[in-house]
Amino acid sequence: MSEIIYKLMKTYAWREAEAAGVYHGSADDERDGFIHFSTADQLPGTLAKHFAGQEGLTLVAVDAATLGDKLVWEPSRRGDLFPHLYDPLPTDAVLWTRSLPLNADGTHELPSDLPRRRGGATP
Repeated sequence: MSEIIYKLMKTYAWREAEAAGVYHGSADDERDGFIHFSTADQLPGTLAKHFAGQEGLTLVAVDAATLGDKLVWEPSRRGDLFPHLYDPLPTDAVLWTRSLPLNADGTHELPSDLPRRRGGATP
């Protein structure tokens, strides 16, 4: 089974990417020189740190195997390995997208069927 990785983005940015057939990244991605992704286990921390309370988000699921050697797993938060894409994301690599509604407490509601890995967040 292939690894699924996730990109959090504003819904309008996803719509623009769909129309163009490619996603070049957010301002933060462009600043860092790669597109930031998370695993399912890393998503709650990424949401809390970078997207807390933000409305209008889309969760994009990508088959990591389709990205080839431009996808690099690198240490980041707490030393966990995070997937970083050193290339634009072709929209045909996307498996599915879902909107992320806010709960009453301001946290985001992640899909209940996201796969979780036991024993850590590294590949």
